[in-house]
Amino acid sequence: MKQGQDAYQVAQPQAETKLPDQYKIGQGDELSLAVFGEPDLSAAKLVVDEAGRIQVPLVGSVVVAGMSPDEATKAIQNRLGSRYLRDPQVTLNVTTAAEKLVSVEGQVNHAGSYPITPNTTLLGAIAMAQSPTRIAKLDETMLFRNVNGQRMVARFDIKRIRAGIDPDPQVFAGDVIVVGFSQSKSIYRDIISMAGLLNVLTRF
Repeated sequence: MKQGQDAYQVAQPQAETKLPDQYKIGQGDELSLAVFGEPDLSAAKLVVDEAGRIQVPLVGSVVVAGMSPDEATKAIQNRLGSRYLRDPQVTLNVTTAAEKLVSVEGQVNHAGSYPITPNTTLLGAIAMAQSPTRIAKLDETMLFRNVNGQRMVARFDIKRIRAGIDPDPQVFAGDVIVVGFSQSKSIYRDIISMAGLLNVLTRF
């Protein structure tokens, strides 16, 4: 698990993150594929599956998630050109973009999946879940992300980010945010709740 400055190797700070020049293909996107002069290899609708792959005629399974359409086009073109066609002319387009979601779990008021934009940050995603609960452990906020096929986790301190001490990292589709649980706060609130109940019982 990455934490402190190392956590930003998993999730780069927004201030240091350049927005992509092109759209990045993601799970659930619908694509169209055209191979010039090869109608049998073209496809009007290819859906990116949960593994980030599409099934390309003749070539088979190709990972395209995280690529721009141009990058995916070159990948398919290279696959076709290496074994099947001479100088293939390939065009890949995103016809329907799937909604991009991030999951927010743990000690937030309304856990769930929320749509994000290219500008959404960690604090913004937590705000969509209507902020942490009173027993949240803000310095144990975990961000889970798939990086190059590996599941990575980074730990952040929301208090430091709110104070402007640490950068607010950008979040991406498929990320899972888990806000930690403070045992000491929970016990304190239990005591307060019990004291309130005892007072009520005493009065009656």
